[in-house]
Amino acid sequence: MDLKQYVTIVEDWPKPGIKFKDITTLMDNGEAYKYATDQIVTYAKEKQVDLVVGPEARGFIIGCPVAYSLGVGFAPVRKEGKLPRETVKVDYGLEYGKDILTIHKDAIKPGQRVLITDDLLATGGTIEATIKLVEELGGVVAGIAFLIELTYLDGRDKLDKYDVLTLMEY
Repeated sequence: MDLKQYVTIVEDWPKPGIKFKDITTLMDNGEAYKYATDQIVTYAKEKQVDLVVGPEARGFIIGCPVAYSLGVGFAPVRKEGKLPRETVKVDYGLEYGKDILTIHKDAIKPGQRVLITDDLLATGGTIEATIKLVEELGGVVAGIAFLIELTYLDGRDKLDKYDVLTLMEY
């Protein structure tokens, strides 16, 4: 299935010159969403994943159905102040500043094989921060899966030590 036909390109959003890749039209189509999810599930099975982790919010949209299909848990990575129990945190760079991501301190058991999911690989900063959280808790990053990779932003360069699956490239 050509998943690109289900992604809507929105010109000049959120600012002039940007060609935003809108995945909501992929998610609106049950067959396409299921196909994309099944591709990631197959990958996760090959990697013998014990747990799925995803950063908010689109990492939840990708990771939760994968975790459900695998019969494993899902651990959310959220911005600081959004998780109610004890967390570990990591600072990471944004285009214009810094932000903080957190995960519950007990979300990952040492040695668990973790699949990290998100909708889009751009510069790689969010996923790099998510990897740090997983590894700080003793998890093993078995793989990283995205719907889309923006190859011209070179985000994969930050992930060269990890196995990465992308379903579409722009």
